[in-house]
Amino acid sequence: MLFGRRTKNPIKLADKGVVEWKYTTCGYCSTGCSIEVGLDKHGNPVSSRGVADADVNRGKLCIKGILEHELFRNTPGRGAKPLVRDHLWEPFRETTWNQALDRTTGEIKRIQSQYGRDAFAIVSTGQIMTEEFYTLGKLARGVIGTNNYDGNTTLCMSSAVSGYKRSFGSDGPPGCYEDFDHTECLLAFGSNLPEQHPVIYWRLKEALEKRKFPVIVVDPRVTMFAQAADMHLPVNPGTDLVLLNALAHVILKENLHDPDYIAAHTEGFDEFKALVAQYDPTTAAGICGIDEDTLRHVARLFARAKSALSIWTMGINQSTHGSDGVVAINNLHLITGKIGKPGSAPLSITGQCNAMGTREWSSCSGLPGYRALEKEKDRQEIAAFWGVDPGFFPKKRGLFMTDIFPAIETGQIKGLWLIATNPMTSMANTARIRKTLEKLEFLVVQDAYRDVESNEYAHVYLPAALWAEKEGCFTNTERRVNLIRNVCPPFGDSKPDLWIFNEVAERFTDRPHITFPETAEGVFEEMKILSKGNGRMLDISGMSYQKLEQQRGLQWPCREGDDKGAPRLYADGVYQTESGRAKLLALPFVDNNERPDAAYPFWLNTGRVVEHFHTRTRTGKVGNANKFSPTPYMEMNPDAAERLGLRHGEYARLTSRRGDAVILVQLTQRVAPDAVFIPFHFHDCVNRLTLGLLDPHSRQPAFKQCAVHVERAADQQEAAARNVAARTY
Repeated sequence: MLFGRRTKNPIKLADKGVVEWKYTTCGYCSTGCSIEVGLDKHGNPVSSRGVADADVNRGKLCIKGILEHELFRNTPGRGAKPLVRDHLWEPFRETTWNQALDRTTGEIKRIQSQYGRDAFAIVSTGQIMTEEFYTLGKLARGVIGTNNYDGNTTLCMSSAVSGYKRSFGSDGPPGCYEDFDHTECLLAFGSNLPEQHPVIYWRLKEALEKRKFPVIVVDPRVTMFAQAADMHLPVNPGTDLVLLNALAHVILKENLHDPDYIAAHTEGFDEFKALVAQYDPTTAAGICGIDEDTLRHVARLFARAKSALSIWTMGINQSTHGSDGVVAINNLHLITGKIGKPGSAPLSITGQCNAMGTREWSSCSGLPGYRALEKEKDRQEIAAFWGVDPGFFPKKRGLFMTDIFPAIETGQIKGLWLIATNPMTSMANTARIRKTLEKLEFLVVQDAYRDVESNEYAHVYLPAALWAEKEGCFTNTERRVNLIRNVCPPFGDSKPDLWIFNEVAERFTDRPHITFPETAEGVFEEMKILSKGNGRMLDISGMSYQKLEQQRGLQWPCREGDDKGAPRLYADGVYQTESGRAKLLALPFVDNNERPDAAYPFWLNTGRVVEHFHTRTRTGKVGNANKFSPTPYMEMNPDAAERLGLRHGEYARLTSRRGDAVILVQLTQRVAPDAVFIPFHFHDCVNRLTLGLLDPHSRQPAFKQCAVHVERAADQQEAAARNVAARTY
């Protein structure tokens, strides 16, 4: 049925005087939507629209993308000039770029000379261009020489990276969006696609309109995705590994596995089989909260389907068992042979627009192009290419982001460079982070917005350009490299991050001399050379800026001479391990999380809403996005609220072992009677409470599970007034 589409008048947007449309890629989530920004006769961005012939979004955009042009309209808080100060109690004063960069490099040299090279740390982002990531990695590894260098993707995707490496020997999501069109079964773990990645959800819905296949959502909360699914498994928080081991148990017990694939392409099967034998559905049901018949039914659906796709986001990753959860998902695909073919893949849905770019090329966890510091061959290869002594590189990676901050507390790290990341709002246990930043001898913040909370503790602020004020590439969730064309000039005297990194490099004349290309395209051509040959999986040598724009992005591997990239990895069954086989890993469940008790009886869960992105540094300043979701709130079960004397629309005080917050109550059956949910976008609320215990493999925090106490706020009028005041970013 067309539901009146032939006769209904189409929606018409007001004429905003667009005289030119410029191609770029959305700078929010990892979907990788191609967009065009409309400019008026004065060159001002006045409109945004999806690109119809782009395979990713096919003309569609979510609310954030539709309003994206508003970010360039002199939004509040943009940085226009470099700022410096000598002491934190002094106000910032404007300065020149030369003075700000001289001060920054001088402080880096002083700290390293006084305390050692690793006493200065760098924490980057997932939101700058891949060419900028590569240049920063070159600067950090080959010039500055600190080993304490990481990205804020540790907070969102580190468990996926770790899990892929442990199973397959390399990072890199094996599947693609096209797999929705071929799969016969979809398992979604801790993923609320309609609000997290609306355009990917539209791709799924489009596939479901053509043919029906079961969609199973595993999530403690009744999300929008869970409501639309065929089956919802409300798993107990933090027990995904138990559920996954139980599914594997049933598949092996009922001989639903693929013994030929296991024998030809995996190792470790005997140990894996012995481990999952302990996770029978009856025992597992008592831990994960999903009844044994449902566990058996889901295992059979997955194993008997000719193709099966698994997707996940933060619900798996942000756990003390996040890396193990990813490996367990990989295990399901390996024992059934459902990988490397249409409709079958374990596909992590990434968070930030270019989290894949930093994973691939930033050298945070190693060296560019998925090379490892631990491998002498990789160190020798990059040293020769960059023209540095191989001995300048460390022989293993340094601290993760989540370990850098404790190292500041203990005095190991004295200086820090933050690039497009804001730990004062994104890290768990805000009070602890505040005290940590106060201990630094020197902090430089490089960000498009001068009013980010971490800048309160900075000695130098460097104003950076936003993504469409510069040029370069992003890599999306399905390994698609897409182009960002310069839409408008940088705001004020802000500069592209690439320019800033190159200027810093020029000031280290006493360090190894490395050539730094001045243009993003020049950097991209250098990356292409490093990606070629030796059977490298991450090969982009067949790409060019012209081809990327013409084809609306290309997926890697895309080797020299290829017209199109490869949509999937491991189609040949050869993995990136020394043996060429994937690893089936035995994963015992260790319940080491904070759990509700008499004093703190509720689980606290966190997540996204569709209108906002991360900590609202940008969307909190876009009028329409903020209008639809202006204030933090807590979802609470009506039965639990009644016991506490709380009513819908009142304010509650939440307390954890780390802090407290006052928040608006929204009563709903979407959460269990022993749980509450808060969107994580609101900086003065959720991370005052979160625990952030770390996964032992990925060092990613367990933002999703901690225990809180809830009570009615004593002064409702004061709470309401504070809430209204907090709406203005």
